[in-house]
Amino acid sequence: MTVRSPLAPENFPDLPPIDGVRTASLAAGIRYSGRTDLLVAELDPGTTVAGVFTKSLCPSAPVDWCRDVLAKGTARVLVVNSGNANAFTGSAGVDSVNRTAEAAAQLFGCERSDVYLASTGVIGEPLADGKIADALPKAKAALSSGNWTGAAEAIMTTDTFPKGATAKAKIGGVEVSICGIAKGSGMIAPDMATMLGFLFTDAAIPASALQALLSEAADQSFNCVTVDSDTSTSDTVLLFATGKAENDRNADLSDFKRALNDVCMDLAQQLAKDGEGAEKFVTITITGAENQMAARTIALTVANSPLVKTAIAGEDANWGRVVMAIGKAGQKANRDKIAISIGGVEVAKNGQVVAGYDESPVAEHMKGRNIVIEADVGVGNESATVWTCDLTHRYIDINADYRT
Repeated sequence: MTVRSPLAPENFPDLPPIDGVRTASLAAGIRYSGRTDLLVAELDPGTTVAGVFTKSLCPSAPVDWCRDVLAKGTARVLVVNSGNANAFTGSAGVDSVNRTAEAAAQLFGCERSDVYLASTGVIGEPLADGKIADALPKAKAALSSGNWTGAAEAIMTTDTFPKGATAKAKIGGVEVSICGIAKGSGMIAPDMATMLGFLFTDAAIPASALQALLSEAADQSFNCVTVDSDTSTSDTVLLFATGKAENDRNADLSDFKRALNDVCMDLAQQLAKDGEGAEKFVTITITGAENQMAARTIALTVANSPLVKTAIAGEDANWGRVVMAIGKAGQKANRDKIAISIGGVEVAKNGQVVAGYDESPVAEHMKGRNIVIEADVGVGNESATVWTCDLTHRYIDINADYRT
């Protein structure tokens, strides 16, 4: 039985319906029994779309499909399955994608290029797309507005809780809403992680502007989380804008940008909080770096270090492992100026332990659920923050049995 992450929110958030979006989730029997595994969303005509995808050089067939159709900038249907990634499936995977897109296009009366597809699950096994095609008419009949919990649950794999977030913004005085759902628990690393994320807004925003907004938001959120340093074949985040709010398309988008960033950040942090076997949520901030890229690289090196992550799991205030990780990051760091704080307590300064260091408050901090590590590397003025989780034995248990 899946054990719900102790870092999970108490409840799924209250996400409002988005005008122009209807969803349905159902059990297609793709891999799982006794649970939903298919999400279908119908989008009103005029919906624009933006997307960001995995940087893996072994992308799934659905990722290739979405990249190809994204240039058109419009969307009418989203079809997502869990349990099978349709990755490393050769021509069979391509054929599967084509058949699913054709079936959805015919059913919903749109062009194939207006159909977006995503899959998540086991790599290397052919996808039984016939089950998806058979389920599509049932999904269309079950479409409704606002069932975000069902939508989020249908795309889960090893997740222990459904993930959702929402925010409101104003564009030219008109209020618009953003709702987002995501899945991800393991194979999570920057470059978009083994995650799927789908965001919906009633705002009217051209596809080109929408793409710029999503790319920036993802870089500051989804690309700043890591569970295990592994990048998936299937990572996909799509943002759909139905235009139903009828705001001025030329109005300032700064408040929308703020709201979108908030939703993406919320979802990204939920991914880390649902890391496979996670017991602790970890925030790592690096300051004093040569440039922002260096700061992020160092922060991620600390976050991905098995020695750091297991020390956190064991509640061991071993700050020497942070020094080790900084040193191996391949970025400039002044050994004799490095300063480290854990839980707001300064433990090292000017390249050595602080005088009279008392480990007691740090040890107490390590017993908590939310761990904060800060380090200044003493060479510049740039900083970066990333989020991760600890590494427990349950991570091994989950992944050793993933296909059984």
